[in-house]
Amino acid sequence: MLERLNEAMDHIERHLDREIDVAVLARTAMTSEYHFRRLFSALAGMPLSEYVRRRRMTVAGAEVLAGGRTLLDIAVSYGYTSGEAFARAFRAVHGVGPGEARRTGAALRSQPRMSFRLIVEGSSSMRYRIVEKAGFTVVGRCARVPLVHEGVNPAIAEHIRSIDPETVRRIAELSDQQPEGIVSVVDHLTDSREEGVELDYHHAVVTSAEPPDDLDALAVPAGTWAVFENSGPYPQALQYLWRDVYTQWFPSNPYRSRPGPEMLRTRPSQDGTHADSELWIPVERAVPSGDGASAGPATVG
Repeated sequence: MLERLNEAMDHIERHLDREIDVAVLARTAMTSEYHFRRLFSALAGMPLSEYVRRRRMTVAGAEVLAGGRTLLDIAVSYGYTSGEAFARAFRAVHGVGPGEARRTGAALRSQPRMSFRLIVEGSSSMRYRIVEKAGFTVVGRCARVPLVHEGVNPAIAEHIRSIDPETVRRIAELSDQQPEGIVSVVDHLTDSREEGVELDYHHAVVTSAEPPDDLDALAVPAGTWAVFENSGPYPQALQYLWRDVYTQWFPSNPYRSRPGPEMLRTRPSQDGTHADSELWIPVERAVPSGDGASAGPATVG
C-alpha cells in the first residue's frame, strides 16, 4: 500500500504544471477516490488539494526568484489563466506577491515533497472486528458542528446539553441493535477532515423502529463495518483512535473506507476522565484493480 501511495506522490510531482486527476491517483494507489482523499489527509496532516497547491507554489516560487521567465509565462505554465489568479495563489502560500518577491528577493515558504514510509514503533495492537449489518435508521437530535481534532468539542457539548432529559429517555428507548444505547454519529464529513470544517452530529440511537416525527432520522443502507474497541483517557484516546484507524489500520488491512456515517458508542467513567468505547467505521473490501472509484471526474487544481 505504501509503495502505491508513493507512486501516486510521484505522479503529483510530474504533473504540478497541470490539473491533477484524483481518479488517476486513486487508481495508482489501487483504491477509491473517497478512500484515497481520506487516507492522504490522515497520513499527510493536510488535505490533498492543499498539498498540491503548496507544492505547485514551491516550485513556481523557485522560478519566480530565478528570473529566467516572465511572471505571465510562469503563471501559464502552472495552469493559471491570468497573472492575477497566479498572484493570488502565490500570495496565499508565500505571503507576498510574485512581483514583489522577484524585486526584493523575498524569503519564500517551501513545502517539501512528501513520501510515505513505515516506521515500526512497537505500539499496542488494535482490537477490531468486521460486522455485516442490515439497513437501519439513526434516530435522535442532529446539529451542524465544526470538526475539532483535540479536546472536547464545545459545539457538540452544547448540543447534548440542549436536549432535555425526557427526549433523551425517548431516544434511548428506541435502541434495538448494536451499537446499543445512545451513540455519537458523524455524517457528511468532508474527505479532507480539516479542522474547522462542518459536519452533521447526531446524538442518537441505531434502530429498526419507525422514527417519531419530532426527532431527526438518518436512513443508513446495509453494509460492512469495522468496529474498533478502545479504552483510555477521554476524549484524547478516542481522538487518537480515529487517527490510528486511518494511519495504521487501513494501510495494513485489505479494506478501504466507504461513504457513510461513523458511529461511536462511549461509556465514560463516573468522573468523566476515562471511557470504554466502540468506533464503527463503514468499510468495504479493497479492490486491487481500482474498481469502485467514483465515476465522476475529479481534479486537484
